[in-house]
This record gives sequence, structure tokens and C-alpha cells, in this order.
Amino acid sequence: MSRPRIWLADFDEAESVAGLLVEFRNWYGRDWPSDNAFLASVERLLEDGRQAEFLLGAPHDDAPPCGVAQLRYRYSVWTAADDCWLEDLWVREDARRVGLGAALVEGACGRAADRGCRRIELDVSEANEGAIALYERLGFATGKLPGGRDLFMQRRLD
Repeated sequence: MSRPRIWLADFDEAESVAGLLVEFRNWYGRDWPSDNAFLASVERLLEDGRQAEFLLGAPHDDAPPCGVAQLRYRYSVWTAADDCWLEDLWVREDARRVGLGAALVEGACGRAADRGCRRIELDVSEANEGAIALYERLGFATGKLPGGRDLFMQRRLD
């Protein structure tokens, strides 16, 4: 059985990246941002290349992209290096259970390490037990203080 293939997306693959992110948006039952806004945002981030990168993944060498991971980078005073935020991870339902999600996460960790990051972080819904199991299997953990866990919090500004 062939292994999943993971690669760093380039500008020419912006439509593939945006298309997969639109599928992710649709899976959440949302209709905004628009398809065009996703494409424009992906192109903007790919053009800059410093703040974000996208990994694409396929279940084998002959398959088209079926999964995407968005990586965001920012400098941290707590690590004296860049941190990586695994902002999005999506694998099409028909490409699941072949190791593609795990390969994308491992690829994200490798890419972050190559860029000199000292940690990689993400958020996941407590209801997404499959994703939590995947992340824990790959070495991610909740909580820094004994008996507690870190909570992702946000406030909308619009």
C-alpha cells in the first residue's frame, strides 16, 4: 500500500487549497466567507509566504489533493522563536482512514521545525473525539498546569 504524499503548496495551487478550505467551510454548515474570498485570502498568504503556508496531501502519488493544512507563524517571547499555529486541517471524507490526516499533521510539525519553531499549537472541539485522538497519538497534549487545561478563547470584533 502506498503512503500519503504531502507537499508545500505553491502559488499555482491556490485554487486547490481554497477549494479544500471551502469544503471545510461547507462541512461546518457555513456559507461565508465566499468562495472568492477564500481564494483571494489563500493567494494573499501564498504570495507573502512569511505569515502562513499550506500543505497539501494526497492518499497516494497518483491522487489529486484531498487534504490541506494551514500553518500560521508568529514570533513568541515565551520561546524566543517563531511559534506555529496549525490553523486548519481538512481531509475529504472519501480520503479518510488511510493516514492522510496524520501525515499532514506530521508534515506540519516537520515544516514548523524546519522553520525554527519551538512549538506547534492548535485548537480542536471537545466534541471532535476522532481529531483529539489523532492529535494525542501524535504527541499533542492539553494543559500546562497540573489539573488544568488550556482553553482557546476568542472575541469577535465585527
